[in-house]
Amino acid sequence: MKFIGIDLGWRSGKSGLCCLQYSDQKLKILDLDCILETEDILNWIDNLTPLPTPALIAVDAPTIIPNQTGTRLPDKLTHKYFGRYHAGCYPANLNRPFAQKTVNFGMSLTAKGFIHAPTIEPQQPGRFQIEVYPHPAIVNLFGLEKILKYKKGKLADRKSELLKLHQYIINILTTLEPTLEISENFLDTENINSIATLKITEDKLDSLICAYIGAYWWYWGQAKNLVLGDDTTGYIVVPERLAPLRGSQNSKFKSECVILRGPQNVRRTSDSQKY
Repeated sequence: MKFIGIDLGWRSGKSGLCCLQYSDQKLKILDLDCILETEDILNWIDNLTPLPTPALIAVDAPTIIPNQTGTRLPDKLTHKYFGRYHAGCYPANLNRPFAQKTVNFGMSLTAKGFIHAPTIEPQQPGRFQIEVYPHPAIVNLFGLEKILKYKKGKLADRKSELLKLHQYIINILTTLEPTLEISENFLDTENINSIATLKITEDKLDSLICAYIGAYWWYWGQAKNLVLGDDTTGYIVVPERLAPLRGSQNSKFKSECVILRGPQNVRRTSDSQKY
């Protein structure tokens, strides 16, 4: 089984791409790259996962957008449940300039046999696609109190936060199940000396996180993941928090998040007009 992570450039700029191979009870990196054109990204996917190769593609972009204006349900839910960590996502609607590109990308994956998987039977081969969002996943997988702020700010500050992410990947994802087998020098972080070189490293690490989320979803399903939304509203898959929160906050978080475990519950939340 292969797991592809795509940190999609929503409007312009390169997309970060990662392919993981699951074999011998371990995940290994097959490729880690940045590519500009959508057609070239799709060709890269075809080369790594020709039909009928089983694979799951995890995309950091809104590939299902049903609403013409306003905000999707999954976007609202990231702010409700992860706003405390500064991990809410950008609102998506069909009037946004990126919408045509991201929705068409999801449709292109569907045409290649990758079906949307807001629910999944764990560890069964197939061709799937899901939407993911690295920030809440990073918070949950690494037990953080706030996101790592490597997206904005001064170069030195962004680099420092990005190097933390690099080290968390090495120190923590290698201890989880499924295990990522990775060396300390899997990515050159010594030559981050400009915004351009930082962005390349950022996109690659984000795509690796996306790919790992995909593997975690396939391996555990809803037992250890949250699903914010469904295939009608759009949805985002987020690993459950591994490290406990302090005091009563932990039980509050767990009790709130139980409503996100399945599409029916999410729809019931939506129907209650809370958002």
